[in-house]
Amino acid sequence: MEKKDFYFLGKIIKTSGYTGNLVFFFDVDEIEPYKNIEAIFVEVNDELIPFAIETIRFRTNNTAIVKMEDITSEDEAVALIGSDLYLPLTFLPELKGNKFYFHEVIGFNVVDKNHGNIGVINRIIDQSIQAIFVVPMLRDKTKEILIPVSDEIIKKVDRENKTIEVETPDGLIDIYL
Repeated sequence: MEKKDFYFLGKIIKTSGYTGNLVFFFDVDEIEPYKNIEAIFVEVNDELIPFAIETIRFRTNNTAIVKMEDITSEDEAVALIGSDLYLPLTFLPELKGNKFYFHEVIGFNVVDKNHGNIGVINRIIDQSIQAIFVVPMLRDKTKEILIPVSDEIIKKVDRENKTIEVETPDGLIDIYL
């Protein structure tokens, strides 16, 4: 499997005790689906390494103390601090309606209520408070239209036809034309 077949789950933020326990931060909205995971992939030197989980005890704020097989000392645990955690995309529950995972809508057409077909989402910027669809313009591929990912703007997600219908605020699309 390649990294594109996985999704980012969180990070290893510190050790706990002296027997190789680690503290995971889960960067998710709902923690419940992860309370019984049996394995996790840890990114080490740009490779995803699978680790079996012996025990997982959740605390507050999306953190858990985790004991992984083969990590038996504090030194082994310290070496993993700051590593990213991943799970296969197949682990994600299916979303319905207007809810979607960002990786799921890459390649979807964006159709605006007033401007028609705008283009195809080629990436999503998720580095700030507001995620943003990046859509190269149909007429001039060197220019991109940026559309906020917002419940107020997204009117319909059509998975079958790979389209997202939006109603952008007045003037938003016009600034790119």
